[in-house]
Formats: sequence, structure tokens, C-alpha cells
Amino acid sequence: MERGNVDCEGKVPLTDPSLLLRPEKVYDDKPLTAFRDYSVDDEDPIKQRVRRTYYTMHTHTTVDFVKGKMEKWLKFNHFKSTIKDALIRLNELVDELNELVDESDPDTDLPNIVHAFQTAERIRQDHPEDDWFHLTGLIHDLGKVMAFYGEPQWCVVGDTFPVGCKWGPSIVYGDDSFKDNPDTYNPKYNTEYGMYEPQCGIERLMMSWGHDEYLYRVLLHNKSTLPKEALYMIRYHSFYPWHAGGDYQHLITEKDDYIKEAVLKFNQYDLYTKSAGIPDIEALWPYYEGLIDKYIPGELEW
Repeated sequence: MERGNVDCEGKVPLTDPSLLLRPEKVYDDKPLTAFRDYSVDDEDPIKQRVRRTYYTMHTHTTVDFVKGKMEKWLKFNHFKSTIKDALIRLNELVDELNELVDESDPDTDLPNIVHAFQTAERIRQDHPEDDWFHLTGLIHDLGKVMAFYGEPQWCVVGDTFPVGCKWGPSIVYGDDSFKDNPDTYNPKYNTEYGMYEPQCGIERLMMSWGHDEYLYRVLLHNKSTLPKEALYMIRYHSFYPWHAGGDYQHLITEKDDYIKEAVLKFNQYDLYTKSAGIPDIEALWPYYEGLIDKYIPGELEW
């Protein structure tokens, strides 16, 4: 694979804001040791960094921007790799805020591959018969490999949302963060329905570009046999304004309740399951390699 944004040690710095903070009321009862808030604090370097990331994302993420990223990435001509090799490569993504984060917080200082195996193993523990679900937990962040090809982190990580209609009220940092986005003032896109029809369904929405949408498209392109439930989990697990904030109900159908159920089933094992145990990754590889061969075999086009 080629590399982009590589530091002096050959690793790509990447900080996912959604790993650090959660604003939705549904998470109000979580302990402060697990979640921070989105309040503005000029003395807190983590909050400053996260705020910058989201303001940049919300300034640049327009309908035309997403179309451009789809044109770039959906040619699937950037590299070829097996799932295992991509997972190993993903481990080179490092948190550039490590020196600013509490060292006792396992969500911010563990390598990406450890988080992947922790997620997969907790799912496996609770759902031993659903091997596709185990694999989904393992690969759910693999779309972040875009960071090796020059994509800035605001275009790779963070919460997702639809473009082409009025911004949802529970999107982090709210209207202020979209004040410099041209679609905010475009009458084609700034109304309640924008470019969509009422109750058009979640799969008709053009989502902001990021690692969720990219991995979903990679799996479709490479004819993965993972069930639809897994693909929904991957595509929408960062769509917090919908599944946690309750936005966009005017665009959603009753059929989408099934998708939401799948996403919520997955998310309890992703961001909000703390684990002090480090899995024995070498011992686990044979099991997960078997799942990769079953559902996503061979060398994939990315």
C-alpha cells in the first residue's frame, strides 16, 4: 500500500472524535470516566482538537464534496489487500493525542487492532453462534485505511449525517459548525426534505463520507457474503444523529427500524464497552482467518 500523511516513524496519526466524546441524552447515565462532553473549553487540548475536527468536517462536507469522494474511492483502484493484511496495516494508525489523554483510558491508547479484537471477542462471548457478527466487530473500522492515501482525519472518522437536506438538530456542535458550509444557504439542500422525498428510507440518503460508508461499499464491490444485518451495522454505526439523537424521522420508514435495531445491537460492543483485557491476538488469528475465508475471501480491491 502507498502511504499518506505519514509521520517520522512511518505511522499515520488518527484520532476518532467519536471515541472521545458523546453528547446525546441517551448516554447521560454513562460515567464521566467513559465519556466526555462537547462543551467548549479553550483550556482542554482534547476538546479543542475534537472541535476543530468537527468544524472542519461540517464546513467542507457538501453534496458536491461527497460526490467527489465517491468518484475518487468507488473506482476501487487504490490498492489490493486481504482483510487480514488491511487489519495489520490499520494498526499503524496511531493516536496523535496520546500524550494528552489519560493513560488509564483503554479506548484512547490501545492500538487499533486491539480495539478490533476486543470488540469481536465481546460479541463472540455474547453471541457465540453468530460468526458473521464476530467478523463484523473485527472489521468495522477498516475503512480508516483511507488515511494512508492522504485523506485528512475529518474525512475519515467521526459521526456521520446525510447531506442534501437541513442539518439534523442533534449533530455535534449544531448549526454554528455549519455556518461556513455553502449547502447551508443552498435552497436545493437546506429545507427539511432537501433533495429527498418524505419517508424515502435511510438507504436513499447520501451519507457524509467517512470510514463507514467506504467499508460498506468495499464489501459490496468485493461481493462479501456477510448478511445485510452486518452491512447495516458497518454503514450506519456512526450515524448518531439518527440512532441516538432521533433526527431525520421524516425521512425514515418503518422498515428502517430493523436497521436501527441492528446498529444498536452492534454499538454496545463498539464505543461503549470498556475492556481491560488485551486479547491474545496471535492465538485468535486462526479463528478469524477462517471467518474471513468464509465471508470475505482472497485479495480485495480497495
